[in-house]
Amino acid sequence: MCVCTGKCPGFEKMDMWDFVNRVRIELPVEYGFIHPQLCEEDGDRFFDDFLQEGRKYMVAGCAPTMQYKLFRDAFQKVGLDVKKDLIPLDIRDLSTEQAFNLVEQTLENHEKDE
Repeated sequence: MCVCTGKCPGFEKMDMWDFVNRVRIELPVEYGFIHPQLCEEDGDRFFDDFLQEGRKYMVAGCAPTMQYKLFRDAFQKVGLDVKKDLIPLDIRDLSTEQAFNLVEQTLENHEKDE
């Protein structure tokens, strides 16, 4: 989860800690974590350390079109295709429950497609 510094008004309806805890405990994901701003330099460094070929990455945060643009170089750097290996979700203006349901449904749909 990328929370745009934690002060973005788009996240006011959500308890980000409840959201990420539910995702990591209740859903079939390897990791659940919160980053304050993945589009900044420390986000690039995080991606350098974390991204690996052969995996898919879901980022719940801002608009998918922005995520594709912002994270393209980091994904390419490690041999990933941002259009195939990133599953971007826009969770702004959603409640905790709505955001959780979106992640859950996206995971279910993704499993069906594979």
